[in-house]
Amino acid sequence: MLEFYDFITYSFFAIQIGHTFFPTASEYGTLMLSLATFGAGFVTRPIGGIVLGIYSDRIGRRPAMLLSFALMGLSILTIALTPSYQSIGLAAPIIVIAARMVQGFALGGEVGPTTAYLVEIAPPAHRALVVAWQPASQEIAATAGALVGVILTKTMAPEMLQSHGWRLAFLIGAVCLPFGLWMRRTLPETISHPDAGTAVKESTGHLSQARRHLGVIAPALMILASGTISTYVTQYITTYAQNTLHVSSTLAFAVSLVSNGIQFVGALLGGWLADRLGRKPVMIWPQLATLLLTYPTFLWIVHAPGALSLLAGFGMLSIVAALPFTAFYATFTEALPQNIRGGVFATVYAVAIASFGGTAQLVVTWLLHVTGNPLAPAWYLLLAAGVGLVAMSLMPETAPVKRRGQA
Repeated sequence: MLEFYDFITYSFFAIQIGHTFFPTASEYGTLMLSLATFGAGFVTRPIGGIVLGIYSDRIGRRPAMLLSFALMGLSILTIALTPSYQSIGLAAPIIVIAARMVQGFALGGEVGPTTAYLVEIAPPAHRALVVAWQPASQEIAATAGALVGVILTKTMAPEMLQSHGWRLAFLIGAVCLPFGLWMRRTLPETISHPDAGTAVKESTGHLSQARRHLGVIAPALMILASGTISTYVTQYITTYAQNTLHVSSTLAFAVSLVSNGIQFVGALLGGWLADRLGRKPVMIWPQLATLLLTYPTFLWIVHAPGALSLLAGFGMLSIVAALPFTAFYATFTEALPQNIRGGVFATVYAVAIASFGGTAQLVVTWLLHVTGNPLAPAWYLLLAAGVGLVAMSLMPETAPVKRRGQA
């Protein structure tokens, strides 16, 4: 949760960060540069996924998780303390982009080892619910970021928020760094430490073993692409509500707060249901509902922008959309053998996020700009949901047979 808070908070303050580090002659240009820097954090995520994921398979889950957390803390502190463009000129955006890329590397190597760790410590009958805390923790992070945004916008004048208020949100994440490092140092290791010869053999065989699981990896990549587009377009709602729907900053942050809070509930509910009904039903039926509900929800929001439509509309869409992906997390990790689980999951996850998450907000901003149609985000979400539904139908059922029989 702490690590994702550090990464996600950037998107909530994209407008303020753009004015601080990327001043241009137009608001559109400033926002696009700021979002491009947000996307820069995704460029290094596959590298982090490969390096730290394989490191977790060879050396251990705990060392990999400690390293990724330390790198994330260093980069968030750098962004929070970097002077503005007006103070140090071109050095400011360069430093921020570099820090953002370190963030991406750290987060790329975070999800695989931690998801593998959760699978390995969980009792089989409750594995999906335990694994659900991975996506649920991301929602806690997004909710915390949105809550900080609501508090700052309510208590600060726009000029103060612009000049230094957004930095406070980042510093909160940095303050939590020592606690997170201490907490991870206390975790028991879940994999044995092979000797040097075995480690080298496993490393060289990592790719060949992964190839034998392409039937799972390919649809997993499609599902993660679908999920990350949905996630980052949803997180863009703060900027979308202010720039496109022209609602107040407080309401915009409140929508993110409610939406992410509801997704937290949906993530845990999805895991609980997947342990009782099996993985595939919990993936397919909620994903189909998401496909059917997306356009009507956006139509309501665009034609009647306000607290009711934004909070109720996105709230409903958020909980339905969260259900299938926790079941998927359990399915994908269960389908992979332990000695390649961390590396493969991290790499596939990071590639999907880098390719589609890093560009999602840029694509939506561009679509809104060139079409002038406020329904443009719905089109992108519909495409993503359709691809995800097809891929979910191709995934195997990995729930323990005994539990499925009881259900």
